[in-house]
Amino acid sequence: MSSKFEETYRDWMKRQIAEEKSPRRREMLEKGLSHGTVEFLRMIWFPAIGSLEHLSAEYEVRDFNNGYRYLDLAYTPGHAKGCIEIQDYRSHARDIEVSRFKDLCMKQSLLVLDDWFFLPIAYLSIRDDPGVCKQLVLSFVGKFLARSAPNELSWAEAEIVRYAHRRLRPITPTETSAHLRLSESRVRVILHGLLEKQLLEVASGNQRYRTYRLIK
Repeated sequence: MSSKFEETYRDWMKRQIAEEKSPRRREMLEKGLSHGTVEFLRMIWFPAIGSLEHLSAEYEVRDFNNGYRYLDLAYTPGHAKGCIEIQDYRSHARDIEVSRFKDLCMKQSLLVLDDWFFLPIAYLSIRDDPGVCKQLVLSFVGKFLARSAPNELSWAEAEIVRYAHRRLRPITPTETSAHLRLSESRVRVILHGLLEKQLLEVASGNQRYRTYRLIK
């Protein structure tokens, strides 16, 4: 995973720098991302999503005063607008400078008013609660990829379709069973039914199917 991430990350950064026309943002990218942002991508985003598609680092936005602000990470599939900010830990957080605190609040307010989805992640959570952070990321991405299920499906079938869409990678009967709180044998029957309805396809396995994904 580490070598795959390093290669993907390197190519992703090179592409952003090469395509960037703003000298301000290009300079920031050339300096490199913060340790917290890189660790978030390495430990949380890439393992959960499997790619860095639709992500932009140090994304430039304009504020009300015609100035510039920069987002740690912007997730923009299609016309969607998602902002991820990595909040660094300070041993004396209560002593944060007044001007810095006001600026952080203003930045978040401007994003919300401009219809951005805002996801703040504490740096310590990346280290201490990676599983929770991955679930947050999957739910965050799911907001932009929400897809309604056909009305004729049962509740379990419909939830599997939505779950498969949120996961962004093949799902297994075991994890789907835990998600639905149904037995694995029951889930396998439902998955097989979704195969017959041509809503899912087999991602791996021959005689015994191991993973499933949505048919695109």
